[in-house]
Amino acid sequence: MANKVFKMTAAGKAELEAERDYLTNEGRADIAEKLKVARSYGDLSENSEYEEARNEQDQMEARIREIEYQLKNAVIVESVDADDDTVTMDTVVSVVRKSDKAKLTYKIVDYTRSNPAEGLISDESPIGKALMGAKAGDTVTVEAPVGTIDFEIKKVKKEKKKTKAKK
Repeated sequence: MANKVFKMTAAGKAELEAERDYLTNEGRADIAEKLKVARSYGDLSENSEYEEARNEQDQMEARIREIEYQLKNAVIVESVDADDDTVTMDTVVSVVRKSDKAKLTYKIVDYTRSNPAEGLISDESPIGKALMGAKAGDTVTVEAPVGTIDFEIKKVKKEKKKTKAKK
């Protein structure tokens, strides 16, 4: 079975690397301390603190493995190659849903950083796919699980590339 390719920007990859580093260093140390304290309470078979710490450790280790898999299979895409008014990765897009005139703002991000509750939508999601490559003034149609949705793109804003200051 072929590995899944994870498209991400350099910023997205850096965020994942930072999360992995935090979890493997501080996160593991915190869990080890929790386990040590919980063991000191005695009988592990009836020790809810120990069980909770073990569950937290399992979840953290699963997240570390997931991040390492994503980083291993990452393909870096540039976020600002296209015209300034074209939707690409790391673009903030203001749209109006035509059915009810609702004004929405999305940031198109890679799959690994998507969080629809915070307005971060993946370029692989139905809305993200429809918006990619479109420009301000365009109307896009999204085939979503809830049906067809038409959006008019009102504004496209690119994030500026961060440059490191020379020492």
